[in-house]
Amino acid sequence: MLTRPRTALLSALACLAGLAATGLLAYLSPIAHEHDAASLQGFTGLGSTRGDLVLDRIAHLGDPGSYAVFGLGLVTIALVRGRHRLAALIPVVMVLAPLTAETLKPTLAHPRVAEWLGPSQISAASWPSGHATASMTVALLGVLAAPAVLRPLAAVAGALFTLGVSFSILVLHWHFPSDVVGGYFNAGMWVLLAVAILRRWPEAERARTAERAAQATPMAAAAPALVLGGVAVLLAAAVALDRPRALLDYLAARPSFTISLIAISALAVLLAGVLVRAARGPSV
Repeated sequence: MLTRPRTALLSALACLAGLAATGLLAYLSPIAHEHDAASLQGFTGLGSTRGDLVLDRIAHLGDPGSYAVFGLGLVTIALVRGRHRLAALIPVVMVLAPLTAETLKPTLAHPRVAEWLGPSQISAASWPSGHATASMTVALLGVLAAPAVLRPLAAVAGALFTLGVSFSILVLHWHFPSDVVGGYFNAGMWVLLAVAILRRWPEAERARTAERAAQATPMAAAAPALVLGGVAVLLAAAVALDRPRALLDYLAARPSFTISLIAISALAVLLAGVLVRAARGPSV
C-alpha cells in the first residue's frame, strides 16, 4: 500500500525507470522517433490561427512565473492546514523537478529531425518537457496540499490542467509527445519521493487529529470530482459530436496520434489517481 514509505519510494523508482525508458526510446529508437514525429503531426493538425492564440496562453501557464505563483498558493494551503513538513517539501520538489528537466535537456541534447517540420525543427534540447514537468508537479502537489475531502476534486482538476498545458505545447509543436511523457515521469518521481518522506516522518499528532476530523465519506469526497469530470466529458463530447465523422476519420488516419493521445491522457489520470491513494490517511 502507498501508506508505507517503502512502497512510495518504489513508486518513485518506477517513475525513474519510466523516465529512463522514455528517454532511451526517444533518442535511440528510430521506430519510436518515427511514431513520435507522426503523432506530433497529428497534434499540430488540430491547430488554427485563432485557436493557437488561446493555446499559447494555456501553454504559458507552465512558465516559471505562473509556476512560482502556483507554488506559493500550495505552500499557503499546506500552512493553513497545519502541514508544516509538507509546506517545507513543496518548494524543494518544485525546484528539483524542473531543475532535473533543465539539466537533462542540454546534457542529453540530440537532434530529432522531422522532415514535415521543415525549418521549424524542435530544439535538440527538448527532452523532457519543462512545461509538462511543471504542470504535472503542480497537479500532484495540489492533491497532497488539498484537504482530504477535496483530494479527488484536486486530482481531476490537476489532470485537466496538466492535459491542457501538455496538449497546447504539442499542438504548437514546442515538444514531441515523448518529451511530455518524460516530464510526467519526472514530476511523479519527485512528488512520490516527497510522499515517502512524509510517510517516514509524519506530521505531529495535532495535525493528524485535525485531518481525521475533516475526513468525509468516500462518496461525498468523490462527488465534486465526478461532477467536474462529467462536465469535462460533456464538453469533449460536444466538440466531438460537432463533426463526428471528421473526428473519426482523423483518428483513424493517424494511429500514432491516437495512441499518443490516449497514452498521455491515461498517464496523467493514473499519476493523479496514485497521489490520491498515496495521500490517504492522516500523515500526508
